[in-house]
Amino acid sequence: MSDVVFQEWPRLINELYDHGRLAVQVFLVCSGFLTAVSLQKKHNLDWRQAWPMVGQRYLRLAIPYLAALSVTVVVTEWIRPEFDFASLSATPDVWQALAHVFLMEHLLGMESLSAGVWYVAIDLQLYLIVLFSWLLVNRFVAQHTSLRANRVLWQAWLVLTMLSLIRWSLNDDLDMYGLYYFGAYGLGLLAFRARKSRIPLKGWLILTLMGLLALWVDPRWRVTTAWGVALLLAAAPERWSTLPAVPHVWRKAVQYLSRISYSVFVIHYAVSLLVSALVTAFWPESVLANGLGMLAALLGAIFAGAALYRITEKNPQDWRHWGLFVGVFMVSVALAMKMSG
Repeated sequence: MSDVVFQEWPRLINELYDHGRLAVQVFLVCSGFLTAVSLQKKHNLDWRQAWPMVGQRYLRLAIPYLAALSVTVVVTEWIRPEFDFASLSATPDVWQALAHVFLMEHLLGMESLSAGVWYVAIDLQLYLIVLFSWLLVNRFVAQHTSLRANRVLWQAWLVLTMLSLIRWSLNDDLDMYGLYYFGAYGLGLLAFRARKSRIPLKGWLILTLMGLLALWVDPRWRVTTAWGVALLLAAAPERWSTLPAVPHVWRKAVQYLSRISYSVFVIHYAVSLLVSALVTAFWPESVLANGLGMLAALLGAIFAGAALYRITEKNPQDWRHWGLFVGVFMVSVALAMKMSG
């Protein structure tokens, strides 16, 4: 649909295509910041504490993701005979399906079954890097008792962030690994540290110098975006975090969209495929119809995300429900294979 709208509004579509992905940097920085918030009360982390935390993070990501993929693979196979969309993934096989279950498809060089699922795998990898580095620091400090674990930990995260910004994120061959994205994620971690520091100005200056160095090495919009968001999180006044004086219905609406946002993210591709197939079948050349189709895909993704949220995220995030949705996903893959012959 965007290809058709491009004929009439090339600048708009180009701007969305070129710069819309900068939103990922906002997600990464905020995710790092919120991870730091959630971990601030944890002390002396060990393996017995870490494994349940990893498991819970995986379940939180995987259950809605598997449910959405179950819909996506069937929708993809259903529309394939009539529509030659370049974005359609090939019919999955069992090994590809299993790789998706464990968020390993990109690491194994397999094609993704949906748009944006790489971000789900990267989110888990980043969380693992944070926990694993914490465990290593605790072991190191246990052997060097003169050191303070908390200070060494933040120094380690600062080094990882800087290495990602000036080295790893410059190598596109690493974009399937969390270290590639740790620059933005680490800026979020450090923004929380600066905000809670006894000397906030010191932390803010460190963030400023890190951003300037990264941009000196290689000026990039994504670094500028992540750096700006991190500085804002580090220095925004407390009053900004209070609820604004807006009508209650607007506040509830924003809070609800926040709750269902992950489900909207993982289901949006299936909805976009369905709407694109419908519009292409009846109004293939109409700019107006395709523009309205893009809007319908957005609204449809929100409604589908709300339904997915009720089915998955509102229920307990446990291994029993995970097993259920793994089964549903494997059945959908088998159905897609049968539909393809």
